[in-house]
Amino acid sequence: MLDETIIAISTPPGYGGLGIVRLSGRKALRIARKIFRLRRKTWREVEPRALVLGEIYDGEKKGLIDEAFLAYFPAPRSYTREDLVEISCHGSPVVLEEVVRLGTKAGARVAHPGEFTLRAYLHGRVDLIQAEAVNDLIAATSLAQARISLGQIRGGLSRHIGALRDQIVELMSLVEGAIEFTDDGLGISPKETTGRLETALRTVQKLISSYRAGRAMTEGLELAIVGRANVGKSTLFNALLDQERAIVSPYPGTTRDYLRETIKIKDSFFHLIDMAGLEDSPHPVEKEGVKRGGELASQADGILLVLDASRRETLADLRLVDRFKPKKTILLFNKSDLPRKIDQPKCLALNRKTRWLEVSALIGKNLEALRNAIYDDFALRQDGNDEVLLHLRQKLLFEQVASCLEKALSLLRDGYSEEVWAEEIRRILPLIGQLTGEIRVDEVIDNIFSRFCVGK
Repeated sequence: MLDETIIAISTPPGYGGLGIVRLSGRKALRIARKIFRLRRKTWREVEPRALVLGEIYDGEKKGLIDEAFLAYFPAPRSYTREDLVEISCHGSPVVLEEVVRLGTKAGARVAHPGEFTLRAYLHGRVDLIQAEAVNDLIAATSLAQARISLGQIRGGLSRHIGALRDQIVELMSLVEGAIEFTDDGLGISPKETTGRLETALRTVQKLISSYRAGRAMTEGLELAIVGRANVGKSTLFNALLDQERAIVSPYPGTTRDYLRETIKIKDSFFHLIDMAGLEDSPHPVEKEGVKRGGELASQADGILLVLDASRRETLADLRLVDRFKPKKTILLFNKSDLPRKIDQPKCLALNRKTRWLEVSALIGKNLEALRNAIYDDFALRQDGNDEVLLHLRQKLLFEQVASCLEKALSLLRDGYSEEVWAEEIRRILPLIGQLTGEIRVDEVIDNIFSRFCVGK
């Protein structure tokens, strides 16, 4: 595959002022010379990384296609670490497709999705973390995500992982020395080993916890709006969306199924789920709605628990507060524009750690404060760490690393010998290798690069 020279359009489909066609491979310049005619220079005068003016030329039909610029990037100082040529034309799809057609006729092959970046990875210009970040930057939906992705392209997260790997290698060297040369005093004390393992575990746990913020930026987090019937869930749903999406009526049981819509708060997305009131109902349709709602709520990333502040709390209200105590929850005392009858301290006593707000979905009271609370509680990076995991693949591998560290610590504290707990540490290095792509798993690599656009 690397012996072939590839070609592709690198700009988005559609019409525009400019369009770029890329070639990469040993024959990139040779093929470009067959379809690009210089205007004022000879090919010997073309300097690397400098734009030269010319024309796209169809030698067979003896006709000009477009005026264009060409830039030549000789290996290894190119994006792919191969000879690379970029041709900048006018952004007409017809023209760009004709350049690709001429290029393939001259000996190139149309690139697969992500093949330029794949070649950069295979040639060691970027690791797998950096390669994933290239696609993340292209697909970024906020400036914050773009900055995170750019930092990872520049190796920020890779350096973090490299420092962790160095810690593990150094620790393993000391442990292996103690095992092999018992009588030479090369050992490391259990106290120092424990300290090093705990430091590594804290680093890994911070990265794992950052995935929630990363997923909020890329995929969005699911927030279930729960409460008894007629407490104002649908009104709140509509108010947060700023549109009349759910039917609202004064009669209990209006919502029997569930609705899901997405809102954006700052740099993050949240999928709001409006559902039937979570309380017993004799009606079979309502029963099914309650069942589905309960399942969705249990799987959601967070809960907006709505209580009617204009009425006395019921046993069903208190049960809901207690039921969702294990999940990250914001407790909302709705209808605060009416005289308050609910016993707030009694409700809050069931979950003293939860954030709570008085709101009125009907008149919009404290809705902006609620949006800020949603972002702060569910998406904000609490530790201030600049590195954020944006991919489930990365999170799962770090969770395996954390598991190895926790097992090693447990065995060490239980008094097991170095030979036993060192085995858990040995398992970490291959996991780190999979993270950066040093250890290649073909199925994973194919999956990552298949998500790229053609031409990148």
